[in-house]
Amino acid sequence: METKAALLALSALGHESRLAAFRELVQAGPEGLAVGELRERLGLPPATLTAHLNVLRAAGLVQDAREGRVIRVRAGYTQMDALLAYLTENCCAGSATCGPAATCPPRRKGAPR
Repeated sequence: METKAALLALSALGHESRLAAFRELVQAGPEGLAVGELRERLGLPPATLTAHLNVLRAAGLVQDAREGRVIRVRAGYTQMDALLAYLTENCCAGSATCGPAATCPPRRKGAPR
């Protein structure tokens, strides 16, 4: 990951509502959430959530897809893992004894939270 992309992602996550939305999507797993369900969980007005999702989308932290009349939003696990790797790439001067144990695999559909 380039520094500019890391800064964009960190900036996108640097807002309480955007961070909460991203965390909800990570917890939801690869199936993501319908925009309406995410809005209800966060208690945000539709236009506000749309604006926040646009920032997260621009940073590559969320993707969405239309499923009939529903827009489903999913966490960008690849971008999240790249950001974590960027932040920890020089951890303990490259020692294998520190840093995160592994990247976050998306939760399988139907698996308990």
